[in-house]
Amino acid sequence: MPTAPSRVVRAVWNGVVIAESADTVVVEGNHYFPEGDVRGEHLVDSEHTSVCGWKGIARYKSVVAAGATATDAPWYYPDPLPAAEGIAGRLAFWRGVVVVAAT
Repeated sequence: MPTAPSRVVRAVWNGVVIAESADTVVVEGNHYFPEGDVRGEHLVDSEHTSVCGWKGIARYKSVVAAGATATDAPWYYPDPLPAAEGIAGRLAFWRGVVVVAAT
């Protein structure tokens, strides 16, 4: 079952804040940020996909900020399976994007 943190969480790539929210949902240790709390001007669509047995088909984007690219770093489930409906409309990050709770 997803859990929600009670403090602001940030996703940072190459010194640039890509996402910031007090409304992330944590699933399998990953913070899923609401799409509206992600700075879309730093995201580029990717053709990469993967499949999770209980979440569904994941799509990816790349992060471009301050002259560097994190390829396929954010992922999301555009049509999650019923067990994962709590992450609909949300993105999570990896591949060098640092996700930290704000202090």
